[in-house]
Amino acid sequence: MRRIAMFRSLGVRNYRIYALGQLVSNPGTWMQRIAQDWLVLQLSGGSGIALGMTTALQFLPMLFFGLWGGAMVDRFDKRRLLILTQSAMGVLAVGLGVLAILGAAEVWHVYLFAFGLGMITVLDNPGRQTFVPEMVSRELLPNAIALNSASFQLGRVTGPAIAGLLIGLIGSGPVFMINGVSFGFTIVALLMIRTAELNPTERMPRGKGQIREGLRYIGGRRDLVLLLILAASVQFFGANSQNQIALMVNNVFETGAEAFGVAAAALAVGALAGALLAARREVPKLRLVLIGSMGFGVAQLVAGFMPGYVAFVVVLVPMGALFMTYVTTLNATFQLSVDPRMRGRAMSMFLLVFMGVAPIGAPVVGLLADAFGPQYSFIVGGAVTIVAVGVISALLMRTKGVRVHDLLPRRFRGPEAATVERGETGGTEPMDAVEPNATAAPGAQGAPEAERIPEPVSGDSPEVRR
Repeated sequence: MRRIAMFRSLGVRNYRIYALGQLVSNPGTWMQRIAQDWLVLQLSGGSGIALGMTTALQFLPMLFFGLWGGAMVDRFDKRRLLILTQSAMGVLAVGLGVLAILGAAEVWHVYLFAFGLGMITVLDNPGRQTFVPEMVSRELLPNAIALNSASFQLGRVTGPAIAGLLIGLIGSGPVFMINGVSFGFTIVALLMIRTAELNPTERMPRGKGQIREGLRYIGGRRDLVLLLILAASVQFFGANSQNQIALMVNNVFETGAEAFGVAAAALAVGALAGALLAARREVPKLRLVLIGSMGFGVAQLVAGFMPGYVAFVVVLVPMGALFMTYVTTLNATFQLSVDPRMRGRAMSMFLLVFMGVAPIGAPVVGLLADAFGPQYSFIVGGAVTIVAVGVISALLMRTKGVRVHDLLPRRFRGPEAATVERGETGGTEPMDAVEPNATAAPGAQGAPEAERIPEPVSGDSPEVRR
């Protein structure tokens, strides 16, 4: 029964087709990431700064234009938007592949490619995040989010290993070409989706002040602000793990592309396990966000002290599992707690923080690696993460209505969670995270009261979730 429950959202036809397309396409994405990193190292003579610059250019657009992208996503049909963004990404991959195959690729070409990919991601990422709720019911949303993560991590397991082998045999160029073709599977899946069976979000009409409205909404939720700070703290170094691994493999252990692929796959094996475990849980738990992020920091610290390649790879497995436990639970908690009409803008803020700190942290990782050695980027990153999680945990526990051992902390359950029962907190207290005009909605049908997932829908907002 637990195994069946782990894949329950696949019972929805539209989501099943979409997930299948992602399952085929995701390995190509990770193959390209490995090929991109390795190509930069080859063209730059193993420069950590060049590698960090590539990552920075790829993620800077989300930092500067992420909120705008979220507002755009709230205005347009998400399925059609994703068809356009996936097509554009495929064209970019094929273009860089051609340059690499012809031997004409230079570092600045990769920089330009990374920046172009980042600009498309401004729309693609919040679009994908907010499309799944349109395919599955609210009760299935945490499971669908976890399965998305599992699919992505499965690609992360297979993609790097295949890429490492192919790069060693035929070079980086064909790997980019393969990824370009893989986007076609997602596009076909999107075209096969039955639009009549979707639960589309009410589109936001074009107007002034919509980005400010989203910022005010997030700023008025102390719980969400603390979670965003936590994400920024962990992601500063955590989002650059791939770069750190590449530098360790190339500069410390002095092994080849195949070893890099194996190391990256080890991290992904752990992440896949963490995502599948998350898929078994019906309701996200705040304590798992904190435990996962703290454990990830400890694993980073340990990885920095590993004396050999094999020991280093072994540590990457639990490191990946802890990171994905934190990521998946945080994602579900955030999505379940916001008003559907604000979802595009709220998730763009989440992605802005989650991905936007990468370009800030990437040069720091590169500088630490070049100045003191790649090991210190892991050691410093782990120490910073541990301290940050400890501080945020203390602040969350001092936040009214938040209990770290609760199924889904009352503050995070949405507008209708207007009070906390006396039996749980010692008194009935208003939740200042509640929107003034919010109304209650029923929880998951058939679930015990303590385990219900309340509806975070205000007034006449239609239920929407991907």
